[in-house]
Amino acid sequence: MQRRRAITILCHSTLVGFATMALSACGFKLRGAQNYAFQTLAVLPQPGGALAQELRRSVDASVRVLAPGEALTNAQVVLDIVQEQREKSVVGVNSSGQVREFQLRLRVKFSVRTPQGRELAPQAEILLQRDISFNETAVLAKEAEEALLYRDLQTDVVQQVLRRLATVRLD
Repeated sequence: MQRRRAITILCHSTLVGFATMALSACGFKLRGAQNYAFQTLAVLPQPGGALAQELRRSVDASVRVLAPGEALTNAQVVLDIVQEQREKSVVGVNSSGQVREFQLRLRVKFSVRTPQGRELAPQAEILLQRDISFNETAVLAKEAEEALLYRDLQTDVVQQVLRRLATVRLD
C-alpha cells in the first residue's frame, strides 16, 4: 500500500516537473509589475466615475496620481477617460417572449497625452462583454450578479488601461 502511494506521488511529481519545464521552454512567464516611463499621472475627469476612481487606486506605487484639484501641469502624463458606457441588451428569449439572457457591455474610450496637449497614445476603445442568464423568479439575485459582473468588467478594463499606460514613452 505504501509502495503504491510512493509510486503515485513520484508520478505526480514527475508530471509537474515536465509541465514546468515545458512552460518555461515555450517562453511562458508570469506577468510582473508594470514599469512606467513617468512618475506623475493625472486621471481626468476629476473626480470621475467608478472607473476613474479604481484607476487612481490601482496605479503602481512608483507613480503618483494627482489629487482632484491639483494643477494639471504637475503631471507628466494625462489620462483622459472620454467615455465610460454601460450597456445591457437582450440576447435570448423563450418561446413566449420572456427574456432568458442578457449581454452586459462596458465600453471605455480614453486617450493619453501630456499636459501641454501632445498626444502620447491615440484615442482607444476597450469593449468588454459578458452574458448573463435571467430568471424572473430570482430577480434580486440576478441584479446582484449583474452588479458583480459589471465590477469584474471594470476591473478588467482598469488592468488593460494600466498595461497600455506601461507602453507609453515620453520621448
